[in-house]
Amino acid sequence: MRLSIAPSLLEIQNLRFAYPDQPALADRWSAAIGEGVTLLYGDTGSGKSTLLRVLAGQQPASAGQLRAAGVALDAEPAAYRRQVFFCEPASEAFDALSVQACTALLGEGDAGFDNAEWQRLVEAFSLVPHLEKQMFMLSTGSRRKVGLAAALASGRPVVLLDDPVGALDARSIHGLWQAIERRVAQPGRAVVVASSERVTEVPLAACIELPLG
Repeated sequence: MRLSIAPSLLEIQNLRFAYPDQPALADRWSAAIGEGVTLLYGDTGSGKSTLLRVLAGQQPASAGQLRAAGVALDAEPAAYRRQVFFCEPASEAFDALSVQACTALLGEGDAGFDNAEWQRLVEAFSLVPHLEKQMFMLSTGSRRKVGLAAALASGRPVVLLDDPVGALDARSIHGLWQAIERRVAQPGRAVVVASSERVTEVPLAACIELPLG
């Protein structure tokens, strides 16, 4: 495991997570994730999605501490979650909302949300004809694009992406990596990409491989 030497935006200390009667996904794992792109690499079913939910503060760890942009999850959970963007790709929570309403909800409380970047991504992802549609009406790929556009336009320091290229067309994949590069070119921005494929499209600041310990 190679860790970034950039200033730490996501600090992980002695993290442990395990489902009952299952081997631990992380056992006393510590890391400091800095600016740039960090690849969270593991086979399908290795627990990458679960670990992202833990890092997002959406699923409790068995032990350990998390700190995002200097904010500790255990001390200030709401403030911690405002430092981290994570949208579950398969979530049905937004089904009844239009694309625009879903985006507004995902960007709630995000004072640094970049509307110009969001519009650029909407066009790159061919979402313009779908903005008034309810989320349940969209294909799997288009639903993912809505979350990705909100994520990469977010002003939050840490963005967690779960298999971001899944179900995307080639044009959208190209636009995705371009947007990630634009994002991490800005100071104080970290993107964690969970994938079962090696990432070669953008330079990596770090690669973390599962299992963790």
